[in-house]
Amino acid sequence: MASPGHNLLILLLFFISFPCSKSRLSVDYYNKTCPQFASIMEQIVSDKQIASPTTAAGVLRLFFHDCMVEGCDGSLLITSTSFNKAERDADIDQSIPGDAYDLVTRVKTALELQCPGIVSCADILATAARNLVTMVGGPYYNVRLGRKDGLVSNASLVQGNIAQPTMPLTDIISLFHSKGFSVQEMVALVGAHTIGFSHCKEFSHRLFNFSKTSETDPAYYPIYAEGLRKLCANYTKDPTMSAYNDVMTPGKFDNMYYKNLQRGLGLLSTDQALSVDRRTKPFVDLYAANETAFFEAFAHVMEKVGIYKIKTGKKGEVRHRCDQFNDAKIN
Repeated sequence: MASPGHNLLILLLFFISFPCSKSRLSVDYYNKTCPQFASIMEQIVSDKQIASPTTAAGVLRLFFHDCMVEGCDGSLLITSTSFNKAERDADIDQSIPGDAYDLVTRVKTALELQCPGIVSCADILATAARNLVTMVGGPYYNVRLGRKDGLVSNASLVQGNIAQPTMPLTDIISLFHSKGFSVQEMVALVGAHTIGFSHCKEFSHRLFNFSKTSETDPAYYPIYAEGLRKLCANYTKDPTMSAYNDVMTPGKFDNMYYKNLQRGLGLLSTDQALSVDRRTKPFVDLYAANETAFFEAFAHVMEKVGIYKIKTGKKGEVRHRCDQFNDAKIN
């Protein structure tokens, strides 16, 4: 028969370990509390992508931008109020398409009806990004669940945490390094540009009055540059003008992005720099030649991004609505 002291020790160990077990992420986190989670996600994500094919790229960008600022906590989903300018209103985030936010809202609404107060917006976003990558031809990877939604969303926190399209490559490498990502992981992540588009203002400096000796950036393939100049001729009057990041297979997740870089078909200056810099060129060449290697690297780094500075336990909450905190007084 166990002594009272032994029983007390077991009880003490149980209470010590219990909060830890609740804070761990796992792929089956919602199996008991919301068993319909996966099927609801799959149905709504599929319907949305079929109706709006640009959704995949938008959600992928939304997920990445969210994670790079304060971690993967759904803070980018918060809307601004009269007393708080939220992350989504920072300059670099204003070009994220509305379809991305709409998808998260649709999923959250359905899940709140099925299992209210259980599934975090951060988990919805992480899972939607994975499902969409797979749906458009990319690799499947595990998404561990159990993130909590953050309690802070402020536009002032964005600056310096997300790479700008005009930044020198050295600065971008340093930015990723500060967050624990290697040069190779960075090159693999940027492969997400194999889908989606960029607005003309993000690469117009390469098309018009590039230098005293060249109207356009000579790194562009000439015919490609000419086509972009025509496409973006009126971009100052119409800021919505945009071009596909991958001109060859814009709607398919593949390794064409890297092949394009080798041909002078990189849309952004930061893209094109990857193909010539000695630190990044070997990985561009590797992924251009071997799609399997790219898919494996992308899947690995997406799993790593997905757990960057996550909140668990009491460090966050499960929002009732993804666009506002449960306590409206929190900013």
